[in-house]
Amino acid sequence: MITSGEAARLVSSSDGRFHFRMPQDLELDQDEEWIAVRNGNGWQTLRLHDYDVIYRTPGLYEAIVYDVLGCRSPNRLVQLFDHVLANWPTEPGDLRVLDLGAGNGIVGERLRKLGVERLVGIDILPEAATAAQRDRPGTYDDYVVADLCDPTPENLDRIQREQPNALFTVAALGFGDIPPDAFRTAFNAIETPGWLALTIKEDFLESGEESGFSGLLRRMVRHGIVNEEARLRIRHRTSIAGEPIFYVAIIARKLEDIPARLVN
Repeated sequence: MITSGEAARLVSSSDGRFHFRMPQDLELDQDEEWIAVRNGNGWQTLRLHDYDVIYRTPGLYEAIVYDVLGCRSPNRLVQLFDHVLANWPTEPGDLRVLDLGAGNGIVGERLRKLGVERLVGIDILPEAATAAQRDRPGTYDDYVVADLCDPTPENLDRIQREQPNALFTVAALGFGDIPPDAFRTAFNAIETPGWLALTIKEDFLESGEESGFSGLLRRMVRHGIVNEEARLRIRHRTSIAGEPIFYVAIIARKLEDIPARLVN
């Protein structure tokens, strides 16, 4: 947390509800970034990945990530997906989407505006489901709180009975929030052929490593699991220090399920 000798930038949300102190001279990895929020008891320090804590305060996640840090990923991915759909005999109303790592429903809200009729949110955090219902009631037809590395039969049934044909996951891959096994469970739950839309940090794709998501995505293409339809470098948001963070948005067609051997 900020001490008296460290530089900090004071900012407020555009509606004036929240006030923040942002460290300026710390070199932090993206999953280590933190911010101090002023409340009635002084200043509270939060990691940006402390989603369970942040979701408990209505509007706080949007104020930090979208208002102050300028997150663009949900809009850009949905726009790219809409552009790709224009080349196919598929309308948004034909889609039954799984929103993996749904959080408090920001991506789901964008998909509803696109015209998606059936939408299921999935997140490991019960606080995310509570926040989605509180902040965007009615956005999801169902919201499943589950660890997809070890899902219960009941949760798998809730997902599969929707007969999903598209999987969206935004800014949730590569930091351990959604392990490859959990991604495989969600991916294999959608119909074949189906749609995959995701964003992943640019650095992860450039690493060349075969472990983690960068390797899994390359293996999926190499083995004909997916056919990539579009790829776009996007500015995800700025860092706490004010530097741009770039992600890659990918739209692909699902052609087969992912076998366990490709993950392991």
